[in-house]
Amino acid sequence: MAENFDLVVIGGGPGGYICAIRAAQLGMRVACVEKRGALGGTCLNVGCIPSKALLHASELFAHSADLAAYGVKTGKISLDLPAMMAHKDKTVSELAKGIEFLFKKNKVAYVAGAAKLTGQGQVEVRLNEGGAQVLTAPHIVIATGSAPASLPGIEIDEDKIVSSTGALALKRVPKHLVVVGGGVIGLELGSVWGRLGAKITVVEFLDHIIPGADRDVGKNFQRILKKQGMEFKLSTRVTGIEKSGNGLKVSVEPAAGGASETLEADAALIAIGRKPYTDELGLDAAGVATDRGQIVTDPHYRTNVEGVYAIGDVIAGPMLAHKAEDEGVALAELLAGKAGHVNYAVIPSVIYTAPEVAWVGKTEEQLKADGVAYKAGKFPFAANARARVAGGAEGFVKVLADAATDRVLGVHMIGPDAGNMIGEAALAMEFGASSEDIARTCHAHPTLSESLKEAALAVDNRTLNM
Repeated sequence: MAENFDLVVIGGGPGGYICAIRAAQLGMRVACVEKRGALGGTCLNVGCIPSKALLHASELFAHSADLAAYGVKTGKISLDLPAMMAHKDKTVSELAKGIEFLFKKNKVAYVAGAAKLTGQGQVEVRLNEGGAQVLTAPHIVIATGSAPASLPGIEIDEDKIVSSTGALALKRVPKHLVVVGGGVIGLELGSVWGRLGAKITVVEFLDHIIPGADRDVGKNFQRILKKQGMEFKLSTRVTGIEKSGNGLKVSVEPAAGGASETLEADAALIAIGRKPYTDELGLDAAGVATDRGQIVTDPHYRTNVEGVYAIGDVIAGPMLAHKAEDEGVALAELLAGKAGHVNYAVIPSVIYTAPEVAWVGKTEEQLKADGVAYKAGKFPFAANARARVAGGAEGFVKVLADAATDRVLGVHMIGPDAGNMIGEAALAMEFGASSEDIARTCHAHPTLSESLKEAALAVDNRTLNM
């Protein structure tokens, strides 16, 4: 017997579970299908949350050597990797159970199993506990997220050649970890293992790291990471990885062609990006249109098949948990007859290294390419009292504003707590603020956020503390 709902969500990650909860709040009868056996998707189970747990723990370990400068004397510091991993796993487990509680609170039916579209308004679920269940609903949302991309000819075994998933669960600190890809995931996980004692070599095909970020930020970020011991091979590609004894031989060559070089390593992290996860959903049979692996939708998240929608990493746009969450809310509200909307021009990005990197809006390169006249204001954390007190004086805040209207077009940060600070910039842009609006807003002293105010003042060449 089929069980009937108003909405069936396939995928229990940030987009899916948030969509399910919001729809339930709006009075719909909702089911959420997740085959992992734990809610929260990649982000909670093998992505955002466990990586941040390890980033925080490894930063504490690395900074313990500097405590004497603050008058704190300690004995010999040693690493207990199993305890660090246990902290990570405990955090993930507790948060996953928290989502289950939210489902019960909001009366969302949680179905553990693998879903497949089997007809108009119909989903068949192969239950994890065995057997099958048919769910019907006039609205079906695909929110199955993404999976790590791989390199042709290189097999990820999650032991020595790992994706981000395996890099979160290494049994020991590698002496040498080669990170293939100079993007967010590679640099975050490279930072974790570098702080714990590994030599880190980043191999990036492009001539710069963090593609998509402001080049000024990227150059400064690379300089800081090099000071921390991270090595870079830019404009370089990996042509093969061979297992050799207890280690690996990583073959690389210039991206433009040239002599090959072999790097000997204990482990290699393949972090070249992610791809939409749409396997075994029955999309082809259902006639759902895709383009280069992504599900094609209109501005209201509708696919070409009536009653089927898609959000998050499986559709166009940045593969970010908060983008998926906002799409989940917007879609639920649209289905309820409300005005759901996502402003894609104001979606922040964060790299949770030390220092953190964060940005929202346009980069200088994008503004130049678009022919937009702009003014830039920049303020270094070295001139910020709170940053100096806390020993986090590297980096800067940069504000980009329209030359004619002064409207803020982009904000870019590299420095302490940038991931939290970028929220103020996003809010300012959401309300169409000018740089003068930020500059004339009273900021508490001494705080890191004063650097944003000073960068806004710098747009008009009137900084007060530099």
